[in-house]
Amino acid sequence: MKHRSKKKILSRKKAAKKSLLKSLASSLVIYEKIKTTEAKAKVLRPVVEKLITKGKKNNLTIRRQLLDFLRNEKAVNKILEVLSPKYKERKGGYLQIIKVPNKRKDAAKTAIIKFVEDNEPETTK
Repeated sequence: MKHRSKKKILSRKKAAKKSLLKSLASSLVIYEKIKTTEAKAKVLRPVVEKLITKGKKNNLTIRRQLLDFLRNEKAVNKILEVLSPKYKERKGGYLQIIKVPNKRKDAAKTAIIKFVEDNEPETTK
């Protein structure tokens, strides 16, 4: 029996899903705010939060691990030099998902995923 193994698959095979998440994570880190579907945003949040938490250590091993996942030097530098120091005191919850009206063409639920500001309080789930 497959207990507790439910995961979002986003209607893609494993390699396509991994590639999509890498691309979305890289875009989110570089632009700090992206608009995507609600399902993709919910899957993306824990991925990027783990990258930010990992970047708090800031050593060569972590740099290589981030570069291996993101494949984008600009995104890795931004995590290590800007985002991780910004959230050094915060224990988690670096991202927030804001729901916006559905797309007109296919009525897909859309959301904006962005980094929280320093002055915003941490919300509990």
